[in-house]
Amino acid sequence: MSGAREHSILEVAHGGHAVSVIEYLATAQFWFESLQNWQSEFFSIGVMIVFSIVLREKGSPESKPVDAPHAMTGRD
Repeated sequence: MSGAREHSILEVAHGGHAVSVIEYLATAQFWFESLQNWQSEFFSIGVMIVFSIVLREKGSPESKPVDAPHAMTGRD
């Protein structure tokens, strides 16, 4: 894990001891970085969902009613 390695290097540089991966899992830095990553993933998924709803072209040849079978795509 590069995060654990970087954290360990910073701890040693500031007079502390090297931190193992297991010890790193208990640090605030690990949880802060993890939650930021989850937040950005949820945001990007939400944006994709909203865009897929807003940008759906009703009435175009590529679009079909929601309850129509896939074989009906592109047919009048």
